[in-house]
Amino acid sequence: MADLSCKIGGVSAPNPFWLASAPPTDKEYNVHRAFRAGWGGVVWKTLGEDPPVVNVTSRYGAVHHQGQRLAGFNNIELITDRPLDINLREIKQVKRDWPDRAMIVSLMVPCEEEPWRRILAAVEDTNADGVELNFGCPHGMSERGMGSAVGQVPEYIEMVTRWCKSHTNMPVFVKLTPNVTNILGPAHAAVTGGADAVSLINTINSITNVNLDAMAPEPMVNGKGAHGGYCGPAVKPIALAMVAEIARDAECRNIPISGIGGISNWRDAAEFIALGAGSVQICTAAMHYGFRIVDDMIEGLSNWMDSKGYRTLADFRGAASRNYVDWGALDINYELIASIDQQACIKCGLCHIACEDTSHQAIAATRSNGDRRYEVIDEECVGCNLCMHVCPVDGCITMQPVDNGKPYTVWGDDPRNPANMQD
Repeated sequence: MADLSCKIGGVSAPNPFWLASAPPTDKEYNVHRAFRAGWGGVVWKTLGEDPPVVNVTSRYGAVHHQGQRLAGFNNIELITDRPLDINLREIKQVKRDWPDRAMIVSLMVPCEEEPWRRILAAVEDTNADGVELNFGCPHGMSERGMGSAVGQVPEYIEMVTRWCKSHTNMPVFVKLTPNVTNILGPAHAAVTGGADAVSLINTINSITNVNLDAMAPEPMVNGKGAHGGYCGPAVKPIALAMVAEIARDAECRNIPISGIGGISNWRDAAEFIALGAGSVQICTAAMHYGFRIVDDMIEGLSNWMDSKGYRTLADFRGAASRNYVDWGALDINYELIASIDQQACIKCGLCHIACEDTSHQAIAATRSNGDRRYEVIDEECVGCNLCMHVCPVDGCITMQPVDNGKPYTVWGDDPRNPANMQD
């Protein structure tokens, strides 16, 4: 069996599957159930100081796509609305009961040093393994000068991280907001401030739906709606890109990463780890299917690692980030061409329609003994692979390399690049 144990930012866990700071980690009861199910760690739902938080109803919006429930998930819930002393008491008890599991406590207080000092001292008394600074919440708290209002200003990130590092011996994770134009600015600030790790991504600012009868965004609260935080499977591509940017960046190369965003199964987790994540945090999938999904995640990742000969997570962590390059470093002489397996083809014609209407007119529609037939016109195919993606039959359309004898050439070296043209 592969060894799934992980250590990130000084925090150890028996496996990389952690529950993210969210409703599933809001109280002792839930976290006990999660640990009994096999989760390697939790990030306790964000704590703050008085005045108390008041949440609204309803709180969730969703995007359901082509029969998939919760393809995207939106929430307007704030940080914990439970008293701080009760949360702290429960955290201490859970850590006493589950000493081998990672216990990270998410925190959010005003951007002033003294509140951070106070709450860090209180959390340290629980024997938690670390804290996560919530610099990402895009709704509710940001209007109060917290959450993404801090995470969008690198100077604030560095300042608060430095405060926290000076006031606690616990590892400090910095949770980054995706609601920025370049994730590296906030990441560099976290590193400069002394963060032990970064977590990303937090939720994306969003409105998932508009109720056209009430003429208000959903979820509605007494006829009104507000923007919220978007998560779930739909955000995974955005999260992967931001994790990869940090993993390959020279200034961030040594900062551990806890990957978050749309992780629903072991394969999603493996992709985040391959791009540099040391652990993964999950919320929407647990809220959708319950805590027992971690069984499939653990078994699936372990079996895949065994099949590949990976003994530990470190054996493949970051392996894909080495192949993540800017467009200008791609081989412009590499050629692919589509190939249709006529035995597998169900003659639906989607490949022809997509290519004829929106691409390169490289798939011919013909008749053979009265039956429809679709064939690639080799000289017109540019290898874009649109046909492969629209085809409803897995493996029916594949992309085959063309041996054109041309050397590996990047745009910067190509004679067609205007920079290389003679006057």
